Amino acid sequence: MRGRSRFNARKVRKKAEAGTFKSLNHAAAAIRLTARHSIRRSPGKSAAGTPPHTRRGLLKRALLYKVDKARMTAVIGPAYSVAGRSGSAHEFGGKYYGRKYPKRSFIGPALKENEKRIPKFWSSVI
Repeated sequence: MRGRSRFNARKVRKKAEAGTFKSLNHAAAAIRLTARHSIRRSPGKSAAGTPPHTRRGLLKRALLYKVDKARMTAVIGPAYSVAGRSGSAHEFGGKYYGRKYPKRSFIGPALKENEKRIPKFWSSVI
C-alpha cells in the first residue's frame, strides 16, 4: 500500500490563528468571570488586600475584555467610561478624588486563579 500526503502550511497557519483567537477569547472571558465573582456588593469597605466591594454593582458591570486579533493579545479590566479611575485605584492602590486607597487587586488574583486552566484552552486548537 502506498499513500501520498501534501502539507499545506497556509491552511495549518490559518487554523492555528483561528484556534488561538478562540482560545484567547475563552481565557479572557474566564479571567473576567472570576474577577466579577470576586467583587461583592456591600455598602461597607473591603479589607486591604482583598477584592473591593461595590455598592451598586457598577464595578462588576464595568469589567470587560477585548481580544486584538492582529496582535493576539487580550486586555481585561474595568471600562473607564463606566467606572472611571476607581478600578485602577482599587487594583493598584493610590489616590482617587483626594483619598488614598490601599491595594485591592481583583484582576491579578483572577489571572493567578485561572493559571492552570488557561493552557487547556489551547490543547486542541488544530
